[in-house]
Amino acid sequence: MLNDLANKIRSALTCFRRQESGTLSAEVVLALPIFIWCIFGMYTYWDAFRSLNTTQKASFTISDLITREMQPVTNNYLNGMHDVLQYMVSDKLPVKLRVTSVTFSGPRDRFEVDWSRSPNGEMPQLTTESLQALANKIPMLADGDSIILVETRAEFTPFFDLYLTEDEFEQFIVTKPRFVPRICLDGVACG
Repeated sequence: MLNDLANKIRSALTCFRRQESGTLSAEVVLALPIFIWCIFGMYTYWDAFRSLNTTQKASFTISDLITREMQPVTNNYLNGMHDVLQYMVSDKLPVKLRVTSVTFSGPRDRFEVDWSRSPNGEMPQLTTESLQALANKIPMLADGDSIILVETRAEFTPFFDLYLTEDEFEQFIVTKPRFVPRICLDGVACG
């Protein structure tokens, strides 16, 4: 009787092992959540990379536009540059912009701010003192050389919460003026 029970169990296990119906359902139940998570993850990381790339390109474009000016820029012009930046990046990413004209003073061995503006007051204006904390990011200049410093920030919020948090993409772009020694701001003394 014990042998009969063992044979029946062995026979049932052999039959169960050879039976393949239902394996597709089991595989789908196991694999589908992983597959869906991978699709959402790829979309989220692609969106973050696209947003960062778009922000970088738009920031360099704004910097290039400003450094090609041969007349003093105005506050309205800088407000327009902010609008252009926002348009290029898209309304999904709120952006902030700060434009600063910087000159290197050889006798004082430091970078000095000629003027600094942020449309709508979104970022604090840089001063010569506050600029010194950023001096290591600016390349060395000859005495009296001038640059335009364009800083942008774009607030990124991921569409899906897959280990990405809200972040602010920051760009720090240093460009020499193209056609004039220094870009001036209308109404501000420019040496």
